Amino acid sequence: MKCLVLQAEHCLNLALRDTAAQRSDIEYLPAPEMVDADVLATFGPDAMIVPPLADPGRCEPAVVYAHANQVEALLEACRALQVPLVWCVSDALYEDGAEGPIDEDILPRPRDEAMRRLVAVGERVRRHPQHLILRLGPLFGRKGEGAWLSELINSLMRGETVRAAQDLVLCPTSVMAVARALTGVLLQLKSGARVWGTYHLCGMEPVSVFTFCSVVRIQLETRLEGVGESPALGELQGLNQHHDTPLRRVLNCRRLLDVFGIHQKSWRLELGLMLDAWCQQHYPDRDEADNGSRDSNNGSRDSNNGSRDSSRGETARA
Repeated sequence: MKCLVLQAEHCLNLALRDTAAQRSDIEYLPAPEMVDADVLATFGPDAMIVPPLADPGRCEPAVVYAHANQVEALLEACRALQVPLVWCVSDALYEDGAEGPIDEDILPRPRDEAMRRLVAVGERVRRHPQHLILRLGPLFGRKGEGAWLSELINSLMRGETVRAAQDLVLCPTSVMAVARALTGVLLQLKSGARVWGTYHLCGMEPVSVFTFCSVVRIQLETRLEGVGESPALGELQGLNQHHDTPLRRVLNCRRLLDVFGIHQKSWRLELGLMLDAWCQQHYPDRDEADNGSRDSNNGSRDSNNGSRDSSRGETARA
């Protein structure tokens, strides 16, 4: 299977190519900046993939409109050549969040005009017979554009103060887990499954942005100590932006499990693996006395057990 992926340096594009490098049944090719019907005809892909805008509510409106225009142009080309279109979308479109898990059939109704433009594009995409809209929790990864984790690590290592919301609850989502899940979905579709539509995917265990950043800082500090380093990491500053009621943005991922058999992954476990890889990359000649992996893995098991009990009211164990 051969797929074209926009934005060659996007963290999801890089993760998809890393995933394909370990397989022989799928190939992800970085697409040219401009893709039209002629380009699609030249490459002959089995699917066209569009990575998400990271937090479109914080992007410049011009960036959001340009993304929307690009998706619409791709949609026309894909419909003309009957090429499946996979559009990954940030859960930030649910601007006001929800008290409980957000189901796939609930359409976002953002107040922001630029984000409403994305919702309108989604309505058009859904009219394409072969479409996949994948709404994602906030992505984190070690490399690429929109890789929250790499930006966070760099800020902490420079000693900068990191400001993080204490009253925004979401589900951090490993970009590698998304790449593996999307690969599984595409291969099933290629094998004859006719279950196009809208799906959700995010990490297990809802947490505040501040809590996620705190876990990153603690685990990073532990690993640095394990290789004999003790830099003065930046501090965290908690923010409260939603008055007395935290804003919850938790996706219900049950449909992805029911249709494709794909489970959510623990963001704590995925985070530990990424920090291990980061440490090995930056300190390849040093043995880690204690990189915190054992504790983080135990913590992941504890959080998974806790998620089983809380999933009925928080998020589906997809």
